[in-house]
Amino acid sequence: MVETPAGHRQPSRRNSRQISRRGLLAAGGVALGAGFGALLTGTANAGDGATGAASAAGGPALPRSPRFALDAPGHVLWRDRPLYNNTVLQALAFDDTHDELYTVQLMQGGQQLPGEAAPVAGATRDLHGDLCLTRLDRTGTVLGHMFLTGFGHGVQIGVEPSPHGAYLWTETKAIADDGVHGWGSVLGRFPFVDGAILTPDSPSLRQYAPVPGADRTTAATDPVHGTLTMRHRVDGHFRYALYLLPQLRAGVVKPIAEVAQPDVLATDFQGYATYGRYLYLIEGNAFGHTGSVSPTGNTVVTRVRWTDGVVEGRQLMTVANDMRFREPEGMAIQLGPDGAPRLAFGFAETISATDSHKIATVCYLDRLVP
Repeated sequence: MVETPAGHRQPSRRNSRQISRRGLLAAGGVALGAGFGALLTGTANAGDGATGAASAAGGPALPRSPRFALDAPGHVLWRDRPLYNNTVLQALAFDDTHDELYTVQLMQGGQQLPGEAAPVAGATRDLHGDLCLTRLDRTGTVLGHMFLTGFGHGVQIGVEPSPHGAYLWTETKAIADDGVHGWGSVLGRFPFVDGAILTPDSPSLRQYAPVPGADRTTAATDPVHGTLTMRHRVDGHFRYALYLLPQLRAGVVKPIAEVAQPDVLATDFQGYATYGRYLYLIEGNAFGHTGSVSPTGNTVVTRVRWTDGVVEGRQLMTVANDMRFREPEGMAIQLGPDGAPRLAFGFAETISATDSHKIATVCYLDRLVP
């Protein structure tokens, strides 16, 4: 990263641990809630639906939650798995209802989609904001893919499970304001359909613009507490807004909390996640970049309170430090086999010392403290 439900198998019932995880999701209110079936077109923004905004007046309380212990030992979920394209992993999100996860990356160069006159170079894909979305099982095996043309850079994504598949929340309507990378300017929600190619104007996509005038918009979902976090930029400054996901989906654009991005971040921003009343940010660079030396690196996770934006802690991540490349990419909340939450984050890796094409590794923290 650079910055300074068709075709889905039905859920299985493999064991009681999986049922426990689904029960937790249902209790959280987002994963199995009503209203997933109707897909709308158009854009929800701050000018739509004063009635919905009024219903959020009074400020729903932030969900109570423990916090992840950043100094706890990290664990590896899986290592060195290929994604559908061979570019750097940018972000990830989990669908624990179906034991799956989704990743997003820039489309690799040399591919030619239907309607394109010739294969397109990777730099052009980056400029246009063309993304590859991969669906994987819990072990990291590829199950399907989509191409999202004109969407953005893939900084962060969210997943909204439904009974028969999943909806993705991503950035869309890419704008290359720096002349190099396409960045999303609104949020988009759409169902995963294996092999489909979407544009910002696709009928299956609904756009959301909760903050008028914002750009660099991305989303992350908290499957336990039923919220969506939107990172966005206003007047050159990054901010985070926390929404009740069912309300935002219905067009209610009043956040339940907002904080500024803290100024303690020192390297490249690489992703974020929310669990309850805490926001987590990940930053860092690949080995060999200035300030990132093997085996220590400079991958740091920061915990921020949603109540007041105060930084509670920062911690260097040393898990999987025997990698060759080890660029941190993306964060997400995952539910383990027993239903316990995990703070997951990805790393991009090279295939070998002589092959710079990329594969992916996913790690997590799982110790909670009051």
